[in-house]
Amino acid sequence: MLIFVFNLEHLNSIKKLLNGFFQRSGSIIFAAIVIARISNFLAYLIALRFIVKEELGVVIYTFSFVSFLIPMAGLGVQQSLVRYGALLKQKAQIEGLFMYVLKKGFWITIGLVSILLFLSSYYPFKYEKSSFYFKILIFSVLFHFLMALVKIYLRLHYKNKMYAYLEITYSFLFVGLVSVLSYFYSEIGYIIAIITTPLLTFLIFIFKMNVNFKKKERFNFINFEFWKYGFFAGLANVVPLFLFEIDTILIGNLLENPIENTYYKYITLIPFSLLFLPNVLMATDFVYFTERISNRKYILNYIKSYILIFSGVSFLLLIGAYFLGKIGLVFLFGKEYGNFIDTFLILMVGISGILILRTLFGNLLSSIGKASANFYIGLLALLVNVISNYYFIPKYGIKGAAITSAIIMWFTSILSLLLFFYYYSKTKTNL
Repeated sequence: MLIFVFNLEHLNSIKKLLNGFFQRSGSIIFAAIVIARISNFLAYLIALRFIVKEELGVVIYTFSFVSFLIPMAGLGVQQSLVRYGALLKQKAQIEGLFMYVLKKGFWITIGLVSILLFLSSYYPFKYEKSSFYFKILIFSVLFHFLMALVKIYLRLHYKNKMYAYLEITYSFLFVGLVSVLSYFYSEIGYIIAIITTPLLTFLIFIFKMNVNFKKKERFNFINFEFWKYGFFAGLANVVPLFLFEIDTILIGNLLENPIENTYYKYITLIPFSLLFLPNVLMATDFVYFTERISNRKYILNYIKSYILIFSGVSFLLLIGAYFLGKIGLVFLFGKEYGNFIDTFLILMVGISGILILRTLFGNLLSSIGKASANFYIGLLALLVNVISNYYFIPKYGIKGAAITSAIIMWFTSILSLLLFFYYYSKTKTNL
């Protein structure tokens, strides 16, 4: 009887979480992100067909230096927009804060891009073409920043349908541009598709939002703490991305053939694509549970339900990967990818840690204003990653990079859990 009651309580908690998710148009966002992931996956497959693997490997290696910088556009001020905007009650105030962040962040990002353009001429990239590629790809930092602001604005206004349309639009544009430009211009076309897709998406949606561009508001919370939060939240997002990208950079630096970058990138596509599952929940619920973060009972029930759901999801994914992984790799990418099934399974084990714990507790740390904790967790993980990869990659190749990543994914996940409960126990909450 006790077991039955226990299971029933857990089932009710899960139902409550999912009902809230669907009431906030979560199903629309979920469908949109599924379409987006499939579309992006298709774009990568098209690039693999139209671009020589060695040349594609050089582009992947070079873009690794750019992609982890995207969250630091505007010194991370877009992260402040999410948290502080969620605490505002009036639409006019949200618009005012949006315009402040857009203007300040735009010029800060222009400065950042300019500095990186200058420094790239002196950085000793592994491959000769990387410096030229970097000078083009770096503009994606600015364009992704602009698109990210639009997405945040829509989330703050609970315009989840339009948010979903934005995700779909971006993905369809990316597939179309990659298909056409890669076919005619090979790797240069692929690079142009990477930088133009977020810009076009921003331009399409910014005029659909009916924002008052002349809106000005004064906020007493825009001070050092406001910028500090955004900066550390941005760094907290940079470090996990860098943890993913450092593998590609070190594979490029430590192994001679750039084709190894291509192999590793495509082996990681499926595991890393699965991160949309918790991310879609966070995209829907972050503003909602941030508003209720002082309600201890609600937050603890949310955590319990989330962990139950994603423990089950992770178990099913691992079973599927074990029995169908090799067939899938060969079918999607080619016969030679079947040789990397061990690497694939190792990454799947690591990703399960992010699905079950890391995404949830990383967002919860941000919601209580402890974004800096995410940064320090990531910084520690980054240090361990670099040291470990210098041992594992030369010895085991790309499998070594996967081993390091899997260990660090679980390490950071558990550490996030522990730190959240430590800080949360010290906050004022309502029982």
